[in-house]
Amino acid sequence: MITDGSPSSLELWGGVECTVNRVGDFYYDQLAWSGHDTRLSDLDRFAELGLSALRYPVLWERTRDWDWPDERLSRLRELGVRPIVGLLHHGSGPPHTSLLDEGFAEKLARFAGSVAERYPWVSAYTPINEPLTTARFSCLYGFWYPHRRDAGSFARALIHQCRGIVLSMEAIRKVNPKAQLVQTEDLGRIFSRPDLEYQAGFENHRRWLTWDLLCGRFSERHPLWEYFQHLGLSARDFGFFRDNPCPPDLIGINHYVTSDRYLDDRLTFYPKVLHGGNGRDRYVDVEAVRILDEQQTGLVAALTETWERYRLPLAVTEAHLGCTREEQLRWINEVWGTARRLRAKGADIRAVTVWSLLGTYDWDSLVTRHAGHYEPGVFDLRGGHPRPTAMRSMVRELAGTGCFEHPLLETAGWWRRPERLMANAASASAPGSTTEKARRPLLITGATGTLGSAFGRVCEKRGIPYKLVPRSRMDIADDESVGRALDDLSPWAVVNAAGYVRVDDAEGAPATCFRENVLGAVTLARACEQRGTRLVTFSSDLVFSGTRASPYLESSRPAPLNVYGRSKAEAEISVLAACPSVLVIRTSAFFGPWDPYNFVTVTLQRLARGEDMVAAEDSIVSPTYVPDLAGATLDLFIDGERGIWHLANRGQVSWAELARLAARRAGLSADRVEGRSLDELNLPAPRPRYSVLGSERGFLLPTLEAALDRYLVEKSP
Repeated sequence: MITDGSPSSLELWGGVECTVNRVGDFYYDQLAWSGHDTRLSDLDRFAELGLSALRYPVLWERTRDWDWPDERLSRLRELGVRPIVGLLHHGSGPPHTSLLDEGFAEKLARFAGSVAERYPWVSAYTPINEPLTTARFSCLYGFWYPHRRDAGSFARALIHQCRGIVLSMEAIRKVNPKAQLVQTEDLGRIFSRPDLEYQAGFENHRRWLTWDLLCGRFSERHPLWEYFQHLGLSARDFGFFRDNPCPPDLIGINHYVTSDRYLDDRLTFYPKVLHGGNGRDRYVDVEAVRILDEQQTGLVAALTETWERYRLPLAVTEAHLGCTREEQLRWINEVWGTARRLRAKGADIRAVTVWSLLGTYDWDSLVTRHAGHYEPGVFDLRGGHPRPTAMRSMVRELAGTGCFEHPLLETAGWWRRPERLMANAASASAPGSTTEKARRPLLITGATGTLGSAFGRVCEKRGIPYKLVPRSRMDIADDESVGRALDDLSPWAVVNAAGYVRVDDAEGAPATCFRENVLGAVTLARACEQRGTRLVTFSSDLVFSGTRASPYLESSRPAPLNVYGRSKAEAEISVLAACPSVLVIRTSAFFGPWDPYNFVTVTLQRLARGEDMVAAEDSIVSPTYVPDLAGATLDLFIDGERGIWHLANRGQVSWAELARLAARRAGLSADRVEGRSLDELNLPAPRPRYSVLGSERGFLLPTLEAALDRYLVEKSP
């Protein structure tokens, strides 16, 4: 049962993204994409988090027999996790029905009754998740089936869904009279410029419709009564809800950083792709958080308004952010803290729901295409199995003690930092938060190198306080220098981006190469181990001999061909021995937009000048885009990963093929790219002919083609 609102601590719930939306005749099934539909062991992972309840699907579209829900709900019962069962999650039902089917509600209710009869012990239900949002996406905007784009269809779809909720709860309560309704909706507030206040007002009234209908509050006095009469709905349609009120036992608020919107008629401030309107005025609909002062938007207002309007128990039933790891931590931390503060002030807020435990797929396109765009959650699925992220530690701590601490939580999330604001369009009264830098920064060595400076840029963008340390401040091969710098700066972690990188020169200077790459890395590792400071350091694909014909994995045996490769191979062994918690990133052939010396940049510059470019045709590599490398490294580091990881963009090419690919994507002729063999190039350091990096731990970086496209955007003036 849902908690009774006593002064006991706020509960932590969880949920799995389970949308089965229909586009045309194709069903987009999140449970299948995540693999959860065949992985019963996920439930044990969820239970280990200490969650009080789990929003869990027994979906109408998917339930052709009872084997799947029988097994899952029985296991949840054994584990002591209370399910809040959902029957439709942004769905429109099996193929024989739709949101505009006049018999939709009765059909859903029959299914709901069958679920209740089979699982009479289930005490809480969400028959339909976010009916207002689903009606908008399906029948007002045409994104999902039945792909209508008119207000009349939207109104019918909403009425049918809300009627379905009422009839479903009636059927469920015939079996379990005490069954509770947890009714969810995405609740955002609409802001606008003065001339668009009429539109914002309309949408702000509309956002309450799900709960207003269920509570029997939609009458002649409702601000939208005449609007719906105009659309052809009758008093009889709404009389059903007045005569059969079904107020939620708990109102579930799904609120995202971008849920609040801003309507702006200053079209010149925005790209044309954002221009739209309502038939009367032209305007853009953008995230309010990028325009307004942070105090005007956000979860505090959503929870407070809902509590004051209905005086019914509340929960945050979705808290998720598709972003970098520290931002995910910051968002959950803010949601949790907000709920606790408002609860202490008297609002009856029962729980916060971490959503989604397994991440989500393709919500960047509102699930209108299957592109495989994945956002990790408490677990990351990109390795073929659920890998715990830093969110797992946070959830366990919140569920157990109600508190979680991490140095990165000392900095505000992007939605509260000034750089979130759109240039020109932002309100003059929207300066954003000014958050004091964390006392313990991330220390980055190699301040003047390509990798070190790239980490600094990425940390700046992500709001991660950092300190770039040049060799003059800390010589990583000198014990005293390292100890002094670590003690002075007191970092919570260290990124070692320093080292000897001139592969051919290393053949004539092995002592210098080994001092920087081996002694330096080991000295730093020992110092970090002594102080309990996390460390990440970098290795190379050149630790391999190139005799394989398939990608090298983390467990593949190194057999370097040159001095540089031997220094990296020895450093791996020594660093892992000195500091078992170290994260070692092997990477390959990196290129980026911020230094002028990498292969891709040099290639495009030469071709643009009409010069020839000579490159190896028989040396196959997996090129790595530096911003992707830095971002994924930071995520793994924050997750607490250790040992060797391979990070490279997906794809394999020869150096000559890379030059041609970059040229074509940049709109240049590739005719001047000349491929030669390694033997012909006569390089001082021998190279492996095949050094592609695969992974048995997870492919975290996007494709090489996507990386090149983003490189070109970043390099463009």
